[in-house]
Amino acid sequence: MSCGLGAVILIFMLIKLHEEAPVVETDFLQSELDSLELQKHQLAEGISSLQALTDQEKERIAILQAMLKKIQKGVSDDQNQIAAQQARLDALKELIKKTPIAQTSDVVSDDRIGEENYLMGLKVEGRKIALLIDASASMTDEKLIEIIRRKNGSERIKKNGPKWIRTKKIVRWLLARLPQTGQVSILAFNQKVKTLGNADWLDNRNPRAIAKAFQEVEVLVPQGTTNLQKGLQKVSGLNPTDLYVITDGLPTSGESSYGSLNPFASCSSLLGRGNNISGPCRVMLFRQTIQESAPRSGVKVHVILLPIEGDPEASPEFWSWTSATGGLLISPAENWP
Repeated sequence: MSCGLGAVILIFMLIKLHEEAPVVETDFLQSELDSLELQKHQLAEGISSLQALTDQEKERIAILQAMLKKIQKGVSDDQNQIAAQQARLDALKELIKKTPIAQTSDVVSDDRIGEENYLMGLKVEGRKIALLIDASASMTDEKLIEIIRRKNGSERIKKNGPKWIRTKKIVRWLLARLPQTGQVSILAFNQKVKTLGNADWLDNRNPRAIAKAFQEVEVLVPQGTTNLQKGLQKVSGLNPTDLYVITDGLPTSGESSYGSLNPFASCSSLLGRGNNISGPCRVMLFRQTIQESAPRSGVKVHVILLPIEGDPEASPEFWSWTSATGGLLISPAENWP
């Protein structure tokens, strides 16, 4: 009887144990599920964070790429500027190589920058160069009223006239750029003509003789009339190959027998019956002077024409003369040389 009861009790205990076991396992699984859900949530948040970081990185990358392009463009522009500057530098180096270096044999010193041989196409060249300098009263100034004032002033006032100071600078410029070989003749004219230096022709390789001639230019006093014919007669007798004339206008006196020339019947000053000469008479006088006294054919004539009031025909007349010889008419800016 007791054995049967014990068996029954054992059976009940086994049934009770089997009823509690699923509850424990379910709780464990639920706990595992909750943990996995938490991990899933954390992973989702991590993915979202990484996605946000990725978007930010993409934005930063785009900004950096834009900056890189800007920097690359700046570098390219700088490289182009450097290339252009290098090209200019190479050109300057080439120019320096070709520029003659001032030698101790330079005939006169010239403190201008460089040793430029050209002035708007004008080059000092020739085997026998004649330099004819207008030293008349009008070479003191540009304005007629100032010319008249200086004409009645002292020698110091005449020599200090702005145009005459400029004329001497031009003479210096020309002499400083004479070719290394050949000869030069330096003459000044007004109503007379004067050879400067100790000879009609000076050797370009003799800087001392040419410097002495320039010293004579320094002491000249601009005065008197403009007798271009007187100067050209002297030049023609020297048989130069090239002629450089520094003047400010058409002549006011000459050497021809104008009384026997019908076109000059109204030019009282040329006939000794007046002191003033008109513009048309100056044109006729210039043409007559060139026709009678200009150097022989083949002499290249260059004229450096300085300004003066009241002589509008000077430029076209001198241009016709120089052009016919293959030379140049130059009317330089006021700040040259």
